[in-house]
Amino acid sequence: MSHSLTEIAQQLKDANKKVQLIYAFNGTGKTRLSREFKQLIAPKNISSDDEDDPEPTELSRTKILYYNAFTEDLFYWDNDLEQDADLKLIIQPNSFTDWVLIDQGQDFNIITNFQRYTNDKLTPHFNETFSEITFTIERGDDQSSGNIKISKGEESNFIWSLFYTLIDQVIAVLNVAEPSERETNQFDQLEYIFIDDPVSSLDENHLIESAVDLAQLIKSSESSLKFIITTHNPLFYNVLHNEFKRANRYMLKKNEDGTYLLNLQGSDSPFSYHLHLKAELEKAIQSGQLHKYHYNFIRNILEKTATFLGHDNWGDLLPESGSGANPYETRIINISSHSKHAGEEVAELTDDDKRVLRFLINKINEKEYHFKQAQS
Repeated sequence: MSHSLTEIAQQLKDANKKVQLIYAFNGTGKTRLSREFKQLIAPKNISSDDEDDPEPTELSRTKILYYNAFTEDLFYWDNDLEQDADLKLIIQPNSFTDWVLIDQGQDFNIITNFQRYTNDKLTPHFNETFSEITFTIERGDDQSSGNIKISKGEESNFIWSLFYTLIDQVIAVLNVAEPSERETNQFDQLEYIFIDDPVSSLDENHLIESAVDLAQLIKSSESSLKFIITTHNPLFYNVLHNEFKRANRYMLKKNEDGTYLLNLQGSDSPFSYHLHLKAELEKAIQSGQLHKYHYNFIRNILEKTATFLGHDNWGDLLPESGSGANPYETRIINISSHSKHAGEEVAELTDDDKRVLRFLINKINEKEYHFKQAQS
């Protein structure tokens, strides 16, 4: 049955589960869902004079903690455009980050977590008031790179490392059963931690490590705290699927009319992402609504299948075309490569591109790969 995001948020609340795991494609509405859920748990203070004030109300601070695209908005770069020397990442004031950094002094753990998932030589440095961070590359011979601007992916990993450290501390505080014995009581009313796509920039090894670490951390929680995790990454989803045997696991889909479906997945086996991609491709072929991103789908299917079958190159699974480079592989690479502009990802394909896409999915279905049909 189709629902609005507000109704989906209510459905998650009513489930009353310790862990709920949601898979959805990018652009489906995961971040908007986290905002709807936050509004449901801790409605915005409508008496505020400034409706655009991004600072959360006291109610939202005490009842729900969430990580999503808006969390990264708490951090911004001072690029020192005049001298290009004093590059630093600025932290906007926030009660939770102030607590984990200033009150708890967790900067060392944040640095350790960040380097674990990126590079042990890439080192953050906090200023005395914990309002600014600079980054250097330490080479181990007393040589430093000087302040550098890290990549967007590294920045996202750093922000997640800070948030992960915060979750660690919050769980430790709430694991003390008697509130009067806790080091702080500002989390006593906390009900939910909502985590939206924390691993968008990690390679597969670090992604698996991050998923296992997060799962173990959540498992260590002994309080009534509940967790909702959303992701577009199939590997991250599958690792968490295997870690949380009793969690509710969902697929979130967006309908053409703007409504949503939240389908409960089976608990006996991991979500078969490649089967869902194949089903989506076949549906797009039947409707004639083919776009550039469908080439990403077929490439992902071939990559996962090649890995499973032991091939070094996913192009080995494509129809043979004589000597030289396979023209189908070349076309898939050219079309599925990331565009410079997000708008290009939804550009219409040429009639020839659509013909090739139909041909390739038919060839995949003809091969003896023993694909099962994805459950709708």
